[in-house]
Amino acid sequence: MSHPIQYRGLESEMDFEVSRSSGPGGQNVNKVNSRVTLRFNVTGSVLLDDQEKAVLFKKLSLTASGDLLISSQASRSQLKNKEACKERFYDILREAFKKKKVRRVTRPTKSSQRKRLDEKKKQGEKKRWRGEVDY
Repeated sequence: MSHPIQYRGLESEMDFEVSRSSGPGGQNVNKVNSRVTLRFNVTGSVLLDDQEKAVLFKKLSLTASGDLLISSQASRSQLKNKEACKERFYDILREAFKKKKVRRVTRPTKSSQRKRLDEKKKQGEKKRWRGEVDY
């Protein structure tokens, strides 16, 4: 899959750590390091400019040292988990750098105003008929 940010060489700044997965999986889980953790240091990145770093610090939860951590243990394959981490990394970056849609102020339509007032009148009528009961 092609990612617009991928071509800037961010993969050269990624560090991968492997460890044993948790949860069920029989003997395989006890001997194979299949969980992959991607570590990307935002602060130390030379490929991101200061403005991009500021956006990532604002929108993402990073470690105290400025690392973005992503883990995957969905597959028994270390390679598939590594690919899943990369995919999730690019999804996170794409979402963080997406421009927020500007909301344009609009006025309620005449029919919606009329409908709201009619509903309020009906509700008021209903409550007015509830008056106190004499025993």
